[in-house]
Amino acid sequence: MERLNKILAASNVASRRKADELILAGRVKVNNEIITQLGHSVKKSDEILVDDRPISKANLVYFLLNKPSGYLSTTNDDKKRRKVTDLFNAKDVTERLYPVGRLDYESAGALIMTNDGSLTKHLTNINTLIEKEYLVRVKGIVIKEKIRQLRKGIYIGKQKHLCVPVFVAIEELDKVNQSTLIRLVLSDVKNKDIKPMFQALGHEIKTLTRIRFGDITLDGVKRGSYRHLKIHEVKTLKQTNGGYCGKV
Repeated sequence: MERLNKILAASNVASRRKADELILAGRVKVNNEIITQLGHSVKKSDEILVDDRPISKANLVYFLLNKPSGYLSTTNDDKKRRKVTDLFNAKDVTERLYPVGRLDYESAGALIMTNDGSLTKHLTNINTLIEKEYLVRVKGIVIKEKIRQLRKGIYIGKQKHLCVPVFVAIEELDKVNQSTLIRLVLSDVKNKDIKPMFQALGHEIKTLTRIRFGDITLDGVKRGSYRHLKIHEVKTLKQTNGGYCGKV
């Protein structure tokens, strides 16, 4: 038995939240009976209709996108700004494709795109410790003492949340243009926390590029292009610690 909204999401009818709205609106039938109760469970043999049309299981797809800066990590935007889905061929976005996590509008690099809701939930779970590697260029020359501070961890936000990188190293000191390129590996620190981490050290970020997501790198994928994930790459993502509940 599985929850009805999960089945609808897996069929690419809608997200789980939108699926709940469809159910409450009386637009979903199970075995020709209108279901309006959230949390309703169904069997594999049950016939499910949305607006009197039978649903079918979606073809799951997985992509690695090399996101350019100036694109939103979202599928919809009221302001009509450029979105990551604009970079895909029409045939590849026929499925309900969405990003796993986010990269800021001005950030670039590795972004996993899929329609597998279970994998997305698993990879964005706070208990799933998957490494993400970044190249961060900041304004000013970063001294060794500040790198030592980063390695120990930086408290950010009103709640004084401690962010501790897995690895930090200076890649380049550009004394002419007064900037520093830093290699940064994170696991339980979110992308949105990187900017305040460096602000706490007195350095503003100029550019941020994610070059690795787990074991998946940008090798062979040009900026603004994408590729299908290989079968073993998808399996590795699903087996990342945290307890994935989907099929491997």
